[in-house]
Amino acid sequence: MKTLRILAIDDHEMTMLGYKFILERIVFDDYTIIVDTANNFDAGKSKIEESAKGLPYNIIFLDIQLYPPNENQPANGEDLGILARNLVPDSRIIFMSSFSDNYRINSILKSVDPDGYMVKTDIDPKTLEQAVKTVLNHPPYYSPKALSAIRKKMANDISLDENDKKILYHLSVGTKTKDLEQFIKLSSSSIENRKRHLKTLFGTEKENDLALILAAKNRGFI
Repeated sequence: MKTLRILAIDDHEMTMLGYKFILERIVFDDYTIIVDTANNFDAGKSKIEESAKGLPYNIIFLDIQLYPPNENQPANGEDLGILARNLVPDSRIIFMSSFSDNYRINSILKSVDPDGYMVKTDIDPKTLEQAVKTVLNHPPYYSPKALSAIRKKMANDISLDENDKKILYHLSVGTKTKDLEQFIKLSSSSIENRKRHLKTLFGTEKENDLALILAAKNRGFI
């Protein structure tokens, strides 16, 4: 009987223990499942680094947000995914996050190239089992809401670079234009020029930022 080793990292302990309970009860003909857990960035980083020196995990489940929303987040699950890709490239990585917006998911796909992405509201015992079996045999696995976001991105005929996407994303979460320089390495004049260009692309040049955000959401960019 082979052992399937899984690491689950999530800052909500009850959520993580729920995953552990479900995962350890998945029936495999040739495997027994062992699930390790970590409930913060540092603990997760330590377990990934330890596994690189010994026996790597078969699957690593990662949440993106590993700090309370009102706290500064010097690092997150995306950073752990990048670390795991470098240290344990044979480990399969699945993100399990409440983030379902197009920008965040496609950013993760580009930076980490995970073997799966599951939006938390899609997760139940059946989808967890499907995710494990799929990424072990024929990755990737995407939950329905994640797949919908990915398809929206593929269907768009507007080409935006990373700075354009960052401007749209930060405007959508309430960041004021004057504060965008904190998140985007461009001058204030460059940001204003890009905003005007974006409004032209989305047909909202005579409207406010809210109209731009709604048009971008309708096209699946945020």
